[in-house]
Amino acid sequence: MQKPGSQVMVTLRQMIGSGELTAGERLVETAIAERLGVSRMPVRTAFRELESEGLLVRAGVRGYMVRHFSYNDIVDAVEVRGVLEGLAVRQLGERGLDQGTKKQLRGCLVEGDRLLAKGHLDEGDAEAYHSMNVCFHETIVAASGNAAVATALTRNDHLPFASVKAMTINTSEMEREFRRLSYAHMQHHAIVDALEAGQAARAEALMREHAAAVIRYTDLLQSADPAPKT
Repeated sequence: MQKPGSQVMVTLRQMIGSGELTAGERLVETAIAERLGVSRMPVRTAFRELESEGLLVRAGVRGYMVRHFSYNDIVDAVEVRGVLEGLAVRQLGERGLDQGTKKQLRGCLVEGDRLLAKGHLDEGDAEAYHSMNVCFHETIVAASGNAAVATALTRNDHLPFASVKAMTINTSEMEREFRRLSYAHMQHHAIVDALEAGQAARAEALMREHAAAVIRYTDLLQSADPAPKT
Protein backbone atom coordinates (compact mmCIF):
# COMPACT_ATOMS: atom_id res chain seq x y z
CA MET A 1 0.00 0.00 0.00
CA GLN A 2 1.36 3.40 -0.92
CA LYS A 3 1.99 6.01 1.74
CA PRO A 4 -0.19 9.14 1.44
CA GLY A 5 2.73 11.38 0.49
CA SER A 6 3.98 9.00 -2.17
CA GLN A 7 0.49 8.50 -3.58
CA VAL A 8 -0.11 12.25 -3.79
CA MET A 9 3.14 12.77 -5.68
CA VAL A 10 2.35 9.95 -8.12
CA THR A 11 -1.18 11.28 -8.65
CA LEU A 12 -0.06 14.86 -9.26
CA ARG A 13 2.71 13.75 -11.62
CA GLN A 14 0.17 11.78 -13.61
CA MET A 15 -2.29 14.70 -13.64
CA ILE A 16 0.43 16.98 -15.01
CA GLY A 17 1.54 14.45 -17.61
CA SER A 18 -2.02 13.82 -18.81
CA GLY A 19 -2.84 17.52 -19.03
CA GLU A 20 -5.48 17.41 -16.30
CA LEU A 21 -3.37 20.07 -14.60
CA THR A 22 -2.43 22.48 -17.36
CA ALA A 23 0.68 24.56 -17.95
CA GLY A 24 0.48 27.85 -16.08
CA GLU A 25 -2.19 26.58 -13.68
CA ARG A 26 -1.65 27.77 -10.12
CA LEU A 27 -1.77 25.06 -7.47
CA VAL A 28 -2.85 25.78 -3.91
CA GLU A 29 -2.21 23.33 -1.08
CA THR A 30 -5.67 23.52 0.44
CA ALA A 31 -7.49 23.12 -2.86
CA ILE A 32 -5.35 20.15 -3.98
CA ALA A 33 -5.65 18.52 -0.55
CA GLU A 34 -9.44 18.76 -0.71
CA ARG A 35 -9.48 17.50 -4.28
CA LEU A 36 -7.40 14.43 -3.39
CA GLY A 37 -8.95 13.86 0.02
CA VAL A 38 -5.71 14.17 1.99
CA SER A 39 -4.14 16.56 4.48
CA ARG A 40 -1.98 19.48 3.41
CA MET A 41 1.33 17.94 4.54
CA PRO A 42 1.66 15.26 1.82
CA VAL A 43 0.60 17.85 -0.76
CA ARG A 44 3.29 20.24 0.44
CA THR A 45 5.90 17.48 0.28
CA ALA A 46 4.76 16.48 -3.22
CA PHE A 47 4.93 20.09 -4.44
CA ARG A 48 8.57 20.36 -3.36
CA GLU A 49 9.52 17.07 -5.00
CA LEU A 50 7.74 17.95 -8.23
CA GLU A 51 9.50 21.32 -8.25
CA SER A 52 12.84 19.48 -8.07
CA GLU A 53 11.70 17.34 -11.04
CA GLY A 54 11.02 20.47 -13.08
CA LEU A 55 7.24 19.96 -13.23
CA LEU A 56 6.32 22.87 -10.93
CA VAL A 57 7.75 26.34 -10.45
CA ARG A 58 7.36 28.73 -7.57
CA ALA A 59 4.52 31.23 -7.81
CA GLY A 60 4.75 33.65 -4.94
CA VAL A 61 5.82 32.83 -1.40
CA ARG A 62 3.81 29.63 -0.89
CA GLY A 63 2.26 28.82 -4.22
CA TYR A 64 3.31 26.74 -7.20
CA MET A 65 2.47 26.75 -10.87
CA VAL A 66 2.57 23.96 -13.44
CA ARG A 67 5.63 24.49 -15.60
CA HIS A 68 5.23 24.88 -19.35
CA PHE A 69 7.27 22.37 -21.31
CA SER A 70 7.22 20.99 -24.82
CA TYR A 71 7.40 17.45 -26.15
CA ASN A 72 10.85 18.24 -27.51
CA ASP A 73 11.98 19.39 -24.04
CA ILE A 74 11.08 15.95 -22.70
CA VAL A 75 12.68 14.05 -25.58
CA ASP A 76 15.90 16.06 -25.31
CA ALA A 77 16.17 15.55 -21.55
CA VAL A 78 15.47 11.82 -21.77
CA GLU A 79 18.05 11.43 -24.54
CA VAL A 80 20.62 13.21 -22.38
CA ARG A 81 19.83 10.81 -19.54
CA GLY A 82 20.30 7.90 -21.93
CA VAL A 83 23.71 9.18 -23.00
CA LEU A 84 24.84 9.78 -19.41
CA GLU A 85 23.56 6.47 -18.06
CA GLY A 86 24.97 4.76 -21.15
CA LEU A 87 28.39 6.18 -20.34
CA ALA A 88 28.04 5.04 -16.73
CA VAL A 89 27.11 1.48 -17.65
CA ARG A 90 29.88 1.28 -20.27
CA GLN A 91 32.49 2.38 -17.74
CA LEU A 92 31.08 -0.10 -15.23
CA GLY A 93 31.35 -2.84 -17.84
CA GLU A 94 34.94 -1.90 -18.59
CA ARG A 95 35.84 -1.95 -14.89
CA GLY A 96 33.95 -5.16 -14.21
CA LEU A 97 31.23 -5.92 -11.67
CA ASP A 98 32.28 -6.40 -8.07
CA GLN A 99 30.29 -8.87 -6.01
CA GLY A 100 28.39 -6.17 -4.11
CA THR A 101 27.18 -4.45 -7.27
CA LYS A 102 26.33 -7.77 -8.92
CA LYS A 103 24.28 -8.79 -5.87
CA GLN A 104 22.45 -5.44 -5.83
CA LEU A 105 21.56 -5.58 -9.53
CA ARG A 106 20.52 -9.21 -9.33
CA GLY A 107 18.31 -8.32 -6.37
CA CYS A 108 16.58 -5.68 -8.52
CA LEU A 109 15.97 -8.27 -11.22
CA VAL A 110 14.49 -10.73 -8.72
CA GLU A 111 12.19 -8.05 -7.31
CA GLY A 112 11.01 -7.00 -10.76
CA ASP A 113 10.41 -10.63 -11.73
CA ARG A 114 8.37 -11.13 -8.57
CA LEU A 115 6.15 -8.12 -9.29
CA LEU A 116 5.51 -9.18 -12.88
CA ALA A 117 5.20 -12.94 -12.34
CA LYS A 118 1.45 -12.94 -11.72
CA GLY A 119 0.79 -11.58 -15.22
CA HIS A 120 -0.81 -8.30 -14.19
CA LEU A 121 -0.19 -5.22 -12.05
CA ASP A 122 -2.08 -4.19 -8.96
CA GLU A 123 -2.03 -0.51 -7.97
CA GLY A 124 0.21 -1.30 -5.02
CA ASP A 125 2.81 -2.77 -7.38
CA ALA A 126 3.53 0.64 -8.91
CA GLU A 127 5.43 1.96 -5.91
CA ALA A 128 7.40 -1.28 -5.51
CA TYR A 129 8.40 -1.29 -9.18
CA HIS A 130 9.30 2.40 -8.97
CA SER A 131 11.60 1.76 -5.98
CA MET A 132 13.24 -1.20 -7.70
CA ASN A 133 13.77 0.80 -10.90
CA VAL A 134 15.35 3.73 -9.06
CA CYS A 135 17.64 1.33 -7.19
CA PHE A 136 18.69 -0.34 -10.46
CA HIS A 137 19.65 2.91 -12.16
CA GLU A 138 21.29 4.50 -9.12
CA THR A 139 23.34 1.36 -8.47
CA ILE A 140 24.80 1.49 -11.98
CA VAL A 141 25.65 5.19 -11.79
CA ALA A 142 27.25 4.85 -8.35
CA ALA A 143 29.24 1.75 -9.34
CA SER A 144 30.57 3.43 -12.50
CA GLY A 145 32.84 5.52 -10.31
CA ASN A 146 32.24 8.58 -12.49
CA ALA A 147 31.24 11.45 -10.21
CA ALA A 148 30.86 13.79 -13.18
CA VAL A 149 28.10 11.59 -14.60
CA ALA A 150 26.27 11.64 -11.27
CA THR A 151 26.54 15.43 -11.12
CA ALA A 152 25.33 15.86 -14.70
CA LEU A 153 22.38 13.53 -14.08
CA THR A 154 21.40 15.53 -11.00
CA ARG A 155 21.22 18.68 -13.13
CA ASN A 156 19.32 16.90 -15.90
CA ASP A 157 16.86 15.49 -13.37
CA HIS A 158 15.48 19.00 -12.88
CA LEU A 159 13.99 18.89 -16.38
CA PRO A 160 10.41 17.59 -16.86
CA PHE A 161 10.12 13.79 -16.83
CA ALA A 162 13.90 13.40 -17.20
CA SER A 163 14.55 11.78 -13.83
CA VAL A 164 14.21 8.03 -13.39
CA LYS A 165 12.24 8.94 -10.26
CA ALA A 166 9.64 10.70 -12.42
CA MET A 167 8.38 7.46 -13.94
CA THR A 168 4.61 7.71 -14.35
CA ILE A 169 2.22 4.77 -14.37
CA ASN A 170 -1.29 5.24 -15.72
CA THR A 171 -3.42 3.38 -13.18
CA SER A 172 -6.43 3.51 -15.51
CA GLU A 173 -4.53 1.44 -18.11
CA MET A 174 -2.94 -1.25 -15.97
CA GLU A 175 -2.94 -3.94 -18.67
CA ARG A 176 -1.02 -1.67 -21.05
CA GLU A 177 1.30 -0.58 -18.26
CA PHE A 178 2.02 -4.21 -17.40
CA ARG A 179 3.22 -4.76 -20.95
CA ARG A 180 5.32 -1.59 -20.86
CA LEU A 181 7.01 -2.46 -17.56
CA SER A 182 7.53 -6.05 -18.65
CA TYR A 183 9.45 -4.79 -21.68
CA ALA A 184 11.45 -2.34 -19.54
CA HIS A 185 12.36 -5.08 -17.08
CA MET A 186 13.40 -7.36 -19.92
CA GLN A 187 15.84 -4.60 -20.84
CA HIS A 188 17.10 -4.57 -17.22
CA HIS A 189 17.90 -8.28 -17.59
CA ALA A 190 19.70 -7.69 -20.90
CA ILE A 191 21.80 -4.88 -19.42
CA VAL A 192 22.90 -7.02 -16.45
CA ASP A 193 23.65 -9.97 -18.75
CA ALA A 194 25.86 -7.71 -20.88
CA LEU A 195 27.66 -6.39 -17.79
CA GLU A 196 28.30 -9.86 -16.46
CA ALA A 197 29.65 -10.91 -19.86
CA GLY A 198 31.99 -7.91 -19.95
CA GLN A 199 30.21 -6.51 -23.03
CA ALA A 200 30.56 -2.84 -22.15
CA ALA A 201 29.61 -1.40 -25.56
CA ARG A 202 26.50 -3.59 -25.75
CA ALA A 203 25.46 -2.54 -22.24
CA GLU A 204 25.78 1.10 -23.29
CA ALA A 205 23.60 0.61 -26.37
CA LEU A 206 20.98 -1.25 -24.33
CA MET A 207 20.88 1.50 -21.71
CA ARG A 208 20.37 4.20 -24.31
CA GLU A 209 17.54 2.21 -25.87
CA HIS A 210 16.10 1.68 -22.39
CA ALA A 211 15.94 5.45 -21.85
CA ALA A 212 14.39 6.02 -25.29
CA ALA A 213 11.58 3.61 -24.40
CA VAL A 214 10.32 6.19 -21.89
CA ILE A 215 9.06 8.23 -24.84
CA ARG A 216 8.12 5.39 -27.14
CA TYR A 217 6.00 3.41 -24.72
CA THR A 218 4.15 6.02 -22.71
CA ASP A 219 1.45 8.47 -23.71
CA LEU A 220 1.26 10.24 -20.37
CA LEU A 221 2.75 13.42 -21.78
CA GLN A 222 -0.36 15.11 -23.10
CA SER A 223 0.32 18.36 -21.24
CA ALA A 224 3.39 18.98 -23.41
CA ASP A 225 3.19 20.77 -26.72
CA PRO A 226 2.98 18.17 -29.48
CA ALA A 227 6.02 17.12 -31.45
CA PRO A 228 6.52 19.20 -34.58
CA LYS A 229 5.13 17.71 -37.78
CA THR A 230 7.65 16.58 -40.38
